[in-house]
Amino acid sequence: MTGMKRRSILVTGGAGFIGTHTVLQLLKQGFKVSIIDNLDNSVEEAVHRLRQLAGPQLSQNLDFHLGDIRNVEDLEKLFSSTNFDAVIHFAGLKAVGESVAYPMRYFDNNLIGSINLYKTMAKYNCKKLVFSSSSTVYGQPDKIPCLEDYELKAMMNPYGRTKLFLEEIARDIQKADPEWRMILLRYFNPVGAHESGILGEDPKGIPNNLMPYITQVAVGRLPELNVYGHDYPTHDGSAVRDYIHVMDLADGHVVSLERVLENKDIGCVAYNLGTGRGTSVLDMVAAFERASGKKIPIKLCPRRPGDATAVYASTEKAEKELGWKANYGIEEMCRDQWKWASQNPWGYQSKP
Repeated sequence: MTGMKRRSILVTGGAGFIGTHTVLQLLKQGFKVSIIDNLDNSVEEAVHRLRQLAGPQLSQNLDFHLGDIRNVEDLEKLFSSTNFDAVIHFAGLKAVGESVAYPMRYFDNNLIGSINLYKTMAKYNCKKLVFSSSSTVYGQPDKIPCLEDYELKAMMNPYGRTKLFLEEIARDIQKADPEWRMILLRYFNPVGAHESGILGEDPKGIPNNLMPYITQVAVGRLPELNVYGHDYPTHDGSAVRDYIHVMDLADGHVVSLERVLENKDIGCVAYNLGTGRGTSVLDMVAAFERASGKKIPIKLCPRRPGDATAVYASTEKAEKELGWKANYGIEEMCRDQWKWASQNPWGYQSKP
């Protein structure tokens, strides 16, 4: 960014798991970053750790704002004081089971918050967006790997529906006003941690995702791992997913951001961010056992309603158009996940 104006980026939900890792990479690339986060499923300690990793010089380009995108006043305060070049939008709730139990909470957080954000962006003529979507928009795909031009399915749960609705909202906004440039990133299954073990995933309550669950068993916080489904038509009976290292995911956001900043003709386009390889739940457990030297007790449970047999990405479009490709395999994912967990057995807090 030498010789250029330092670009100013707003990152909603930037104190979260993917947010913190992405902000670190943005700072290293010379961006000025403002985070807004309501700390619903994150902690400010993660931002302190982020500053520690970035170092004092780069940290000067990072501002943290405790706020909620559902509150228009919080957004007005930010946009009226800073001329943002683009927004990376992570903020939202993401637990499938919780969304089934509390659908209104998910519609309020994910839909109302996003609409408020887009209205404020338009008001201040900031029309460049990288949006955190999800592979859940594919539902149970008819064939794999998932291609970006697949027909999107009616989701099995309110969380998945909010991601599908938000993709449709983005497409409608951009169609009505071609000044908007939008990239929708469909993540597959983010895992791992920063290689230092200083930043990682710290879900509140019982984890919904596989890797935090495995690590909490490994450090003794939970007695065993529930494996949902052991009779799928896969090589070992467990479900197959596409796990992607969080640092690969962070780099995917940086290249997407650069594309919306530089490419006037991008419109509204979706990209898969995955490895393009399917890994079963039991294969992932075995890889973690190798990385940690720990035996993970498992309990085989019935399938959960709505869980797909196998979902993994085609990554050709991201490779061709963004020049992005995942670099880490499951061994590195598990190595870094274990380093984070062993150094931070209770996440960002001391033992309660």
